[in-house]
Amino acid sequence: MGNLIVVDRSGHEHSVHATDGLSVMEAIRDYGIDELLALCGGCCSCATCHVYVDDAYHARFASMTSDENDLLDSSDHRTANSRLSCQLIVDNRAAPLKVTIAPED
Repeated sequence: MGNLIVVDRSGHEHSVHATDGLSVMEAIRDYGIDELLALCGGCCSCATCHVYVDDAYHARFASMTSDENDLLDSSDHRTANSRLSCQLIVDNRAAPLKVTIAPED
């Protein structure tokens, strides 16, 4: 089992092995899930890597920056669990992380 569980837009779960220190966006891209556009390449200047972080995993990530918050405000699909996957760093703790790719804006 991978250390990152990614739920795609059709509801299919993917078990992804992500290297410690890699962003969730990079891990999803490297795995080959093409639903996550990540147009800016991880520079926190778009919102095309929008994901929903499962409730159980919010505390594992650093707080949202004002730039990330502003970008997420542009999404029609923002929820309390919304984050930009380029801003989430994999830490390889015991339990795998779980994220769901948000609908495309």
